[in-house]
Amino acid sequence: MTEAPHVPVLLRPLLGAVAPVSGGWLDGTFGAGGYSRGLLEAGADLVIGVDRDPMVFRMAEDWRGAYGDRLRLVEGTFSELDSYAAEIAPGEGGFGGLDGVVLDLGVSSMQLDQPERGFSFLRDGPLDMRMSDTGPSAADLVNTLEEGALADILYHYGEERASRRIARAIVAARPFTTTLQLVAVIERCLPRPKPGQSHPATRSFQAIRIAVNDEFGQLIEGLEAAERALKPGGKLAVVSFHSLEDRVVKRFLSARSGGAGQGSRYAPVQQAEAPAFRLLTKAIGPDDQELAENPRARSAKLRVAVRTDAPAGQADRTTLGLPAPVLKPTGFKGKNR
Repeated sequence: MTEAPHVPVLLRPLLGAVAPVSGGWLDGTFGAGGYSRGLLEAGADLVIGVDRDPMVFRMAEDWRGAYGDRLRLVEGTFSELDSYAAEIAPGEGGFGGLDGVVLDLGVSSMQLDQPERGFSFLRDGPLDMRMSDTGPSAADLVNTLEEGALADILYHYGEERASRRIARAIVAARPFTTTLQLVAVIERCLPRPKPGQSHPATRSFQAIRIAVNDEFGQLIEGLEAAERALKPGGKLAVVSFHSLEDRVVKRFLSARSGGAGQGSRYAPVQQAEAPAFRLLTKAIGPDDQELAENPRARSAKLRVAVRTDAPAGQADRTTLGLPAPVLKPTGFKGKNR
């Protein structure tokens, strides 16, 4: 079997946390296939690999056949993972639920390594940043959004304190067609970084990528879809790479496991909803061995929860720490569906 080109982050602790692995699983962010292969090697009978990027399936053609019908691939978004699971793994008497769901959030190193995808601020390429091959691109966003909306994206999705200054400079310099054109404008707005500090464009590129791919909308819808798709005892494992993502995952799992606050004492008393999850672990980060093998893992966090037998519900999105919604002008929808 040909080795996957990229190392899946926190795979060892993930497999340890969800052991024993058996039955049907769904990998909602297939990427280079590392999690799917890990689950299959650990004992999963079936893994459904979902990804919105059609390129990843072409890259898997040289090894996927070794797993036969145990690996099924679907081009789509993980916000609809419950529909894919019900269609592919209905079981006897209808869909009985998945034994596990794995989500690895954000952009993959495989995508960053391809300048033509437009995710990297270190190498020149078209200003794209789409995880799929449809919908508006990063160039569409920076060339059409009003200055205030663009500043809001940079601030809320990238936590960029110089958001207004950068947005003003982008509007003055547009149109943009390539990544390094945009990088040059951002660099002029910020002081030269000291040794060990991140690149000046890091936060802005993160924010634009999140907006282009509707990553927070996808995240909350994907978590809710996993709650619907998992059988009692099924496990949900989520790997995140920045504090905004991890905050949403943490609050979702806390709320859906009965850990939400009681609200105002003046509000009417309501029947408490039965917890849909039980927390299995606290946040798990990389150990020294993983950091030595894969520096990309330094900011990663893994959270794992177990599905109860309570009916699936819906989280109160006002309590999840989602970044403030950004109004987009007509013509930029920010979703690739």
